[in-house]
Amino acid sequence: MSTVSIRRLRKRFDAGDVVRGIDLDIADGEFLVVVGPSGCGKTSVLRMVAGLEEITSGSILIDDVPVEEIPRASLTLGMIFQDPTLYPHMTIEENIGFPLRMAGRHRRTVRREVVAIAELLGLTSMLPERPSRLSGGQRQRAAMARALIRRPTLLLMDEPMSNLDAKLRTELRATIARLRDQLGVTTLYVTHDQIEAMALGDRIAVMRHGEIVQVGSPDELYRRP
Repeated sequence: MSTVSIRRLRKRFDAGDVVRGIDLDIADGEFLVVVGPSGCGKTSVLRMVAGLEEITSGSILIDDVPVEEIPRASLTLGMIFQDPTLYPHMTIEENIGFPLRMAGRHRRTVRREVVAIAELLGLTSMLPERPSRLSGGQRQRAAMARALIRRPTLLLMDEPMSNLDAKLRTELRATIARLRDQLGVTTLYVTHDQIEAMALGDRIAVMRHGEIVQVGSPDELYRRP
């Protein structure tokens, strides 16, 4: 799996700095949660790690290589967003297998991989359906399956439960916790929800006004905030 090193990272928009010189490390196989209120800069950090936002100053290293120097085709990165962003005209099976088909994998190989990841995420019976037939939680699980089928070494998750009701959030939180334990993929997870952070993170980084104000295990943050 991958490691991530963030050094003196800044992001500036016209209105000013949204990320103000942060330092952060994510170890191989670690599930690190960045938690903070809307507008604190946490999503900007995630998008810069993904290469979707230009870095104003500072550096991000993935496996000791600057992120801007890594060819997109060779970066084994999975992303999961707030909205599932599934293709509505495709079945769930076709959606999940799409990255492998684009990579030129053989049809039988794609089918085998889709079935395996669908079993892991409880989606087997839904493979023939289109996204419109699924609940919000099921669609998000399908989006997770599509991100994981490429076997990424780094997984980025941007508030994947924010659009779900309380019951579905509880179910999906349990699913993510199970995947964390079974797959061990290095993960950067962004949320404003303190319960998610405490339930999922190996470590938690608390952000406020573009700065990291505390980093520690859930137990450390609970006992010595």
